[in-house]
Amino acid sequence: MTDTDVLVVGAGPTGLTLAASLLRRRTDFADVTVVDRLAAGANTSRAAAVNARTLEVLEDIDVTRRMVKAGLIAPRFTMRQGARTLIPIDFSGLPTKYPYTLMLSQATTEALLVERLAELGGEVLRPKTLTRLSQDRDGVTATFDDGDTIRARFVVACDGAHSTVREQAGIGFAGGDYAESFTLADVRLAGEAPTDEVILFYAVNGLNVLAPLPGGIHRIVAPSAYAPEAPSAEFVQDIMDTRGFGPGRSIVTELVWGSRFHIHHRVADSYRSGRLLLAGDAAHVHSPAGGQGMNLGIQDAVSLADALHDGSDAALDAYSAGRRPIAREVLATTGRLTRLATLPRAVRPARNGLMRVAAQIPAVRRQLAWRLSGLVYR
Repeated sequence: MTDTDVLVVGAGPTGLTLAASLLRRRTDFADVTVVDRLAAGANTSRAAAVNARTLEVLEDIDVTRRMVKAGLIAPRFTMRQGARTLIPIDFSGLPTKYPYTLMLSQATTEALLVERLAELGGEVLRPKTLTRLSQDRDGVTATFDDGDTIRARFVVACDGAHSTVREQAGIGFAGGDYAESFTLADVRLAGEAPTDEVILFYAVNGLNVLAPLPGGIHRIVAPSAYAPEAPSAEFVQDIMDTRGFGPGRSIVTELVWGSRFHIHHRVADSYRSGRLLLAGDAAHVHSPAGGQGMNLGIQDAVSLADALHDGSDAALDAYSAGRRPIAREVLATTGRLTRLATLPRAVRPARNGLMRVAAQIPAVRRQLAWRLSGLVYR
């Protein structure tokens, strides 16, 4: 049996940030163990938008400068109908060193966090699948599929929406699913394809997100009742023609990667059960509209590192009590954006007209900028 202070289950951005944040201090927690069921880190882009607040909180573990160097800066977020702007959101006036969205593939974000974790003396044990947890007054015993056991003072669930830790803790995960499937594709485009702007197209045919990534790639995310498991270039081209700038104005020249996914909207009933704690997707999942998921998880991790550093029941309870309402607020915001996008086709023109009217109110644009940048949660 191996002993450790904190066992982090899951080596995505949330788990890696938590481990690095704890090792950075090396006061109360000399030992942090990270395990992951995957043999290697993710090699697809998945979450791609890093907001200003996340860049601020990652400064403490010296990762922000590396991410900015590797990423692409997008100072604007625009809601459009074709070439027509509905609501322009400009981050450049926000009071932060990072007045933009940093576009960076999740694979790169994870690689930079793994690199920093190694510099701090940590590593990820993989592949290692958790099968059972047993909690007592003094700690938690974790058993794995290879027969190994790890004894820890605390166990943190960073193992995603289907978290084994959360299930073993008996913590409820209330919510539901959106009916439609979503297509996600990374493509190369010719024609109209801004590299400094994230666009949310509210087309009559439906929603479409167009976001730039480093290396001349663009991310496309669109709901579809008939989304194929692996979208073709032709399928994505049809999305761009009917839910982009217009037919033939953005041409898909290469499909780099694509998939289909379903959206859940759920928040855990609590982020704590004794010595078992939740963070990231193990604690909350929601629509990708606005790119909030990974950012919220990383911010969970930094907040939880503070609570574990304190070590008191009061601090750990405060973590759960403080972070859960933020997740519910983010879920409400992303839910509204998604419901707006999936309104019945007949009422979409009226929706777009109302959005143009709302855009004339500076307070609306300012509030959207604060929320999408994450600065509202300081």
